[in-house]
Amino acid sequence: MNDAGTAAVAAKLQRVLGAAPVGWVSMAQRGYTHNGRWVVELADGRTAFVKAAVDALTAEWLRAERRMYTALRQPFLPRMLGWDDDGALPVLVLEDLSDADWPPPWTPETVGAVCELLRTVADTQPPPGLRRLADQREALAGWELVERDPEPLLRLGLCSPAWLDRCLPALRATADAAPLAGDALVHGDVRSDNLCLRAGRALLVDWNLAAAGNPLFDLISWLPSLYAEGGPPPEALGVQQAPGASELIALIAGFFAARAGLPRIPHAPRVRDVQLQQLRVALPWAARTLGLPPP
Repeated sequence: MNDAGTAAVAAKLQRVLGAAPVGWVSMAQRGYTHNGRWVVELADGRTAFVKAAVDALTAEWLRAERRMYTALRQPFLPRMLGWDDDGALPVLVLEDLSDADWPPPWTPETVGAVCELLRTVADTQPPPGLRRLADQREALAGWELVERDPEPLLRLGLCSPAWLDRCLPALRATADAAPLAGDALVHGDVRSDNLCLRAGRALLVDWNLAAAGNPLFDLISWLPSLYAEGGPPPEALGVQQAPGASELIALIAGFFAARAGLPRIPHAPRVRDVQLQQLRVALPWAARTLGLPPP
Protein backbone atom coordinates (compact mmCIF):
# COMPACT_ATOMS: atom_id res chain seq x y z
CA MET A 1 0.00 0.00 0.00
CA ASN A 2 1.36 3.45 -0.94
CA ASP A 3 1.73 6.50 1.34
CA ALA A 4 -1.64 7.88 0.26
CA GLY A 5 -3.30 4.57 1.10
CA THR A 6 -1.64 4.43 4.49
CA ALA A 7 -2.70 8.01 5.21
CA ALA A 8 -6.30 7.08 4.37
CA VAL A 9 -6.12 4.10 6.74
CA ALA A 10 -4.66 6.36 9.46
CA ALA A 11 -7.57 8.78 9.09
CA LYS A 12 -10.05 5.92 9.45
CA LEU A 13 -8.27 4.65 12.56
CA GLN A 14 -8.48 8.11 14.07
CA ARG A 15 -12.24 8.10 13.46
CA VAL A 16 -13.04 4.66 14.80
CA LEU A 17 -10.53 4.45 17.67
CA GLY A 18 -10.27 8.08 18.70
CA ALA A 19 -6.48 8.05 18.57
CA ALA A 20 -3.93 8.49 15.79
CA PRO A 21 -1.53 5.67 14.87
CA VAL A 22 2.07 6.58 15.71
CA GLY A 23 3.75 3.28 14.80
CA TRP A 24 3.19 0.72 12.08
CA VAL A 25 4.57 -2.83 11.89
CA SER A 26 3.75 -4.61 8.65
CA MET A 27 2.30 -8.11 8.98
CA ALA A 28 2.42 -8.83 5.26
CA GLN A 29 4.60 -11.88 5.95
CA ARG A 30 1.68 -13.62 7.64
CA GLY A 31 -1.15 -14.94 5.53
CA TYR A 32 -1.45 -15.21 1.79
CA THR A 33 -3.89 -12.49 0.74
CA HIS A 34 -2.95 -9.06 -0.56
CA ASN A 35 -4.87 -6.77 1.79
CA GLY A 36 -2.94 -4.38 4.02
CA ARG A 37 -2.06 -5.81 7.45
CA TRP A 38 -0.33 -4.06 10.33
CA VAL A 39 0.01 -4.01 14.06
CA VAL A 40 -0.32 -0.33 14.92
CA GLU A 41 0.61 1.58 18.04
CA LEU A 42 -1.79 4.39 18.90
CA ALA A 43 -0.97 7.73 20.43
CA ASP A 44 -2.72 6.71 23.66
CA GLY A 45 -0.51 3.63 24.05
CA ARG A 46 -2.94 1.01 22.80
CA THR A 47 -2.07 -1.43 20.04
CA ALA A 48 -4.36 -3.03 17.45
CA PHE A 49 -4.28 -5.29 14.44
CA VAL A 50 -5.49 -3.55 11.28
CA LYS A 51 -6.65 -5.05 8.00
CA ALA A 52 -7.32 -2.72 5.08
CA ALA A 53 -8.89 -3.64 1.75
CA VAL A 54 -6.96 -2.72 -1.38
CA ASP A 55 -9.52 -3.66 -4.06
CA ALA A 56 -13.09 -4.88 -4.50
CA LEU A 57 -12.17 -8.50 -3.74
CA THR A 58 -10.45 -7.80 -0.43
CA ALA A 59 -13.25 -5.36 0.45
CA GLU A 60 -15.80 -8.18 0.19
CA TRP A 61 -13.55 -10.46 2.25
CA LEU A 62 -13.37 -7.88 5.02
CA ARG A 63 -17.12 -7.27 4.96
CA ALA A 64 -17.76 -11.00 5.26
CA GLU A 65 -15.29 -11.27 8.12
CA ARG A 66 -16.78 -8.27 9.91
CA ARG A 67 -20.23 -9.84 9.74
CA MET A 68 -18.88 -12.82 11.66
CA TYR A 69 -17.32 -10.69 14.41
CA THR A 70 -20.55 -8.76 14.71
CA ALA A 71 -22.77 -11.85 14.83
CA LEU A 72 -20.60 -14.05 17.07
CA ARG A 73 -19.36 -13.14 20.54
CA GLN A 74 -17.22 -16.16 21.24
CA PRO A 75 -13.89 -16.58 23.05
CA PHE A 76 -12.37 -18.32 20.04
CA LEU A 77 -12.52 -15.10 17.96
CA PRO A 78 -10.39 -11.99 18.44
CA ARG A 79 -12.30 -8.95 19.67
CA MET A 80 -13.34 -6.46 17.00
CA LEU A 81 -12.26 -2.96 18.04
CA GLY A 82 -13.46 -0.93 15.09
CA TRP A 83 -14.83 -0.84 11.56
CA ASP A 84 -14.88 1.84 8.88
CA ASP A 85 -16.48 1.30 5.50
CA ASP A 86 -16.68 4.09 2.98
CA GLY A 87 -18.31 1.80 0.43
CA ALA A 88 -15.03 1.20 -1.38
CA LEU A 89 -12.10 0.15 0.83
CA PRO A 90 -13.10 -0.77 4.38
CA VAL A 91 -10.78 -1.10 7.37
CA LEU A 92 -11.23 -3.73 10.07
CA VAL A 93 -9.59 -3.29 13.47
CA LEU A 94 -9.09 -6.27 15.78
CA GLU A 95 -7.36 -6.87 19.06
CA ASP A 96 -3.60 -7.27 18.83
CA LEU A 97 -2.67 -10.94 19.25
CA SER A 98 1.08 -10.41 18.95
CA ASP A 99 1.58 -11.78 22.45
CA ALA A 100 -0.11 -15.09 21.56
CA ASP A 101 1.76 -18.20 20.45
CA TRP A 102 1.53 -18.78 16.70
CA PRO A 103 2.44 -22.32 15.62
CA PRO A 104 4.50 -24.01 14.36
CA PRO A 105 6.19 -25.69 16.15
CA TRP A 106 3.43 -28.07 17.12
CA THR A 107 3.23 -30.03 20.36
CA PRO A 108 0.70 -32.58 21.59
CA GLU A 109 -0.74 -29.82 23.79
CA THR A 110 -1.20 -27.31 20.96
CA VAL A 111 -2.66 -29.96 18.65
CA GLY A 112 -5.09 -30.91 21.41
CA ALA A 113 -6.04 -27.26 21.95
CA VAL A 114 -6.90 -26.85 18.27
CA CYS A 115 -8.94 -30.07 18.27
CA GLU A 116 -10.87 -28.74 21.26
CA LEU A 117 -11.32 -25.42 19.47
CA LEU A 118 -12.76 -27.13 16.40
CA ARG A 119 -15.22 -29.05 18.58
CA THR A 120 -16.30 -25.76 20.14
CA VAL A 121 -16.68 -24.10 16.74
CA ALA A 122 -18.76 -27.04 15.50
CA ASP A 123 -21.05 -26.70 18.54
CA THR A 124 -21.61 -22.98 17.90
CA GLN A 125 -24.83 -21.91 16.21
CA PRO A 126 -24.03 -20.30 12.83
CA PRO A 127 -25.34 -16.77 12.32
CA PRO A 128 -28.61 -16.51 10.37
CA GLY A 129 -28.12 -16.16 6.64
CA LEU A 130 -24.59 -17.60 6.60
CA ARG A 131 -23.71 -19.19 3.29
CA ARG A 132 -23.90 -22.99 2.99
CA LEU A 133 -20.77 -25.08 2.56
CA ALA A 134 -22.70 -27.41 0.26
CA ASP A 135 -23.18 -24.50 -2.14
CA GLN A 136 -19.38 -24.22 -2.46
CA ARG A 137 -18.94 -27.67 -3.99
CA GLU A 138 -18.04 -26.29 -7.40
CA ALA A 139 -15.47 -23.92 -5.89
CA LEU A 140 -13.91 -26.84 -4.00
CA ALA A 141 -13.90 -29.20 -7.00
CA GLY A 142 -10.57 -30.55 -8.16
CA TRP A 143 -10.43 -33.95 -9.76
CA GLU A 144 -12.68 -33.07 -12.68
CA LEU A 145 -10.32 -30.16 -13.40
CA VAL A 146 -7.36 -32.54 -13.26
CA GLU A 147 -9.20 -34.92 -15.59
CA ARG A 148 -9.73 -32.04 -18.02
CA ASP A 149 -6.09 -30.91 -17.87
CA PRO A 150 -3.68 -33.16 -15.94
CA GLU A 151 -0.50 -31.35 -16.95
CA PRO A 152 -0.32 -28.86 -14.03
CA LEU A 153 -0.45 -31.75 -11.56
CA LEU A 154 1.90 -34.01 -13.52
CA ARG A 155 4.50 -31.23 -13.83
CA LEU A 156 4.85 -31.28 -10.05
CA GLY A 157 6.28 -34.80 -10.20
CA LEU A 158 4.11 -36.08 -7.35
CA CYS A 159 2.54 -38.87 -9.40
CA SER A 160 3.07 -40.56 -12.74
CA PRO A 161 0.69 -40.42 -15.71
CA ALA A 162 0.08 -44.15 -15.29
CA TRP A 163 -0.84 -43.73 -11.60
CA LEU A 164 -3.20 -40.88 -12.42
CA ASP A 165 -4.90 -42.82 -15.20
CA ARG A 166 -5.46 -45.73 -12.84
CA CYS A 167 -6.54 -43.82 -9.74
CA LEU A 168 -8.33 -40.74 -11.02
CA PRO A 169 -11.76 -42.40 -11.49
CA ALA A 170 -11.84 -43.60 -7.87
CA LEU A 171 -10.56 -40.29 -6.53
CA ARG A 172 -13.12 -38.29 -8.47
CA ALA A 173 -16.06 -40.54 -7.64
CA THR A 174 -15.17 -40.50 -3.94
CA ALA A 175 -14.66 -36.74 -3.83
CA ASP A 176 -17.95 -36.15 -5.65
CA ALA A 177 -19.72 -37.91 -2.78
CA ALA A 178 -18.12 -35.74 -0.07
CA PRO A 179 -20.77 -34.77 2.50
CA LEU A 180 -20.62 -30.98 2.78
CA ALA A 181 -24.15 -30.31 4.02
CA GLY A 182 -24.82 -29.66 7.68
CA ASP A 183 -25.86 -27.05 10.21
CA ALA A 184 -22.61 -26.60 12.12
CA LEU A 185 -20.39 -23.53 12.02
CA VAL A 186 -17.44 -24.13 9.69
CA HIS A 187 -14.43 -21.79 9.53
CA GLY A 188 -13.38 -23.00 6.08
CA ASP A 189 -9.67 -22.12 6.20
CA VAL A 190 -8.02 -23.74 9.21
CA ARG A 191 -4.22 -23.41 8.95
CA SER A 192 -1.46 -22.28 11.28
CA ASP A 193 -1.46 -18.72 9.92
CA ASN A 194 -5.09 -18.47 11.09
CA LEU A 195 -4.47 -20.11 14.49
CA CYS A 196 -2.90 -18.87 17.69
CA LEU A 197 -2.90 -19.90 21.34
CA ARG A 198 -3.25 -17.74 24.41
CA ALA A 199 -3.20 -19.17 27.94
CA GLY A 200 -3.62 -22.66 26.46
CA ARG A 201 -6.74 -21.72 24.49
CA ALA A 202 -6.75 -21.69 20.69
CA LEU A 203 -8.23 -18.82 18.67
CA LEU A 204 -9.17 -18.64 15.00
CA VAL A 205 -8.79 -15.56 12.81
CA ASP A 206 -9.74 -14.76 9.19
CA TRP A 207 -13.42 -15.71 9.10
CA ASN A 208 -14.28 -14.52 5.59
CA LEU A 209 -14.84 -18.09 4.32
CA ALA A 210 -17.12 -19.18 7.15
CA ALA A 211 -20.14 -21.29 6.25
CA ALA A 212 -22.74 -23.61 7.71
CA GLY A 213 -22.00 -27.22 6.91
CA ASN A 214 -20.26 -30.43 7.91
CA PRO A 215 -17.76 -29.63 10.70
CA LEU A 216 -15.55 -32.54 9.67
CA PHE A 217 -14.45 -30.36 6.76
CA ASP A 218 -12.47 -28.08 9.09
CA LEU A 219 -10.61 -30.92 10.78
CA ILE A 220 -9.73 -32.79 7.59
CA SER A 221 -8.64 -29.68 5.69
CA TRP A 222 -6.31 -28.72 8.58
CA LEU A 223 -4.44 -32.03 8.88
CA PRO A 224 -2.27 -31.83 5.71
CA SER A 225 -0.76 -28.50 6.77
CA LEU A 226 -0.37 -29.74 10.35
CA TYR A 227 1.77 -32.69 9.24
CA ALA A 228 3.70 -30.55 6.75
CA GLU A 229 4.68 -28.28 9.66
CA GLY A 230 6.04 -31.07 11.84
CA GLY A 231 2.82 -32.18 13.51
CA PRO A 232 1.48 -35.74 13.67
CA PRO A 233 0.51 -37.65 10.52
CA PRO A 234 -3.16 -37.33 9.54
CA GLU A 235 -3.99 -40.87 10.62
CA ALA A 236 -2.82 -40.13 14.17
CA LEU A 237 -6.02 -38.24 14.95
CA GLY A 238 -8.24 -41.16 13.92
CA VAL A 239 -10.37 -39.04 11.62
CA GLN A 240 -10.69 -41.81 9.01
CA GLN A 241 -13.22 -43.57 11.23
CA ALA A 242 -15.75 -40.75 10.92
CA PRO A 243 -18.59 -41.14 8.42
CA GLY A 244 -17.77 -39.30 5.21
CA ALA A 245 -14.09 -38.86 6.08
CA SER A 246 -12.67 -40.71 3.08
CA GLU A 247 -14.84 -38.65 0.73
CA LEU A 248 -13.71 -35.38 2.32
CA ILE A 249 -10.06 -36.48 2.23
CA ALA A 250 -10.39 -37.16 -1.50
CA LEU A 251 -12.10 -33.79 -1.98
CA ILE A 252 -9.33 -31.88 -0.18
CA ALA A 253 -6.62 -33.74 -2.10
CA GLY A 254 -8.36 -32.92 -5.37
CA PHE A 255 -8.65 -29.24 -4.49
CA PHE A 256 -4.88 -28.98 -4.05
CA ALA A 257 -4.12 -31.30 -6.97
CA ALA A 258 -5.99 -29.05 -9.39
CA ARG A 259 -4.35 -25.83 -8.18
CA ALA A 260 -0.84 -26.35 -6.79
CA GLY A 261 0.71 -26.61 -10.26
CA LEU A 262 -1.03 -23.58 -11.76
CA PRO A 263 0.85 -20.30 -12.44
CA ARG A 264 1.56 -18.08 -9.47
CA ILE A 265 -1.13 -15.58 -8.55
CA PRO A 266 0.42 -12.09 -8.97
CA HIS A 267 -1.32 -10.53 -5.96
CA ALA A 268 -0.84 -13.66 -3.80
CA PRO A 269 2.44 -15.24 -4.91
CA ARG A 270 2.79 -17.58 -1.90
CA VAL A 271 -0.53 -19.37 -2.37
CA ARG A 272 0.78 -21.99 -4.81
CA ASP A 273 3.64 -22.82 -2.45
CA VAL A 274 1.32 -23.54 0.45
CA GLN A 275 -1.02 -25.51 -1.81
CA LEU A 276 1.92 -27.66 -2.95
CA GLN A 277 3.03 -28.16 0.64
CA GLN A 278 -0.40 -29.48 1.54
CA LEU A 279 -0.75 -31.56 -1.62
CA ARG A 280 2.45 -33.45 -0.76
CA VAL A 281 0.59 -34.74 2.30
CA ALA A 282 -3.00 -34.87 1.04
CA LEU A 283 -2.36 -36.89 -2.13
CA PRO A 284 -0.70 -39.93 -0.50
CA TRP A 285 -3.14 -39.65 2.42
CA ALA A 286 -6.06 -39.94 0.00
CA ALA A 287 -4.42 -42.89 -1.73
CA ARG A 288 -3.88 -44.72 1.58
CA THR A 289 -7.42 -43.99 2.72
CA LEU A 290 -8.95 -45.33 -0.49
CA GLY A 291 -6.65 -48.36 -0.68
CA LEU A 292 -4.97 -47.10 -3.86
CA PRO A 293 -1.31 -47.63 -4.70
CA PRO A 294 0.99 -44.86 -3.46
CA PRO A 295 1.53 -42.08 -6.00
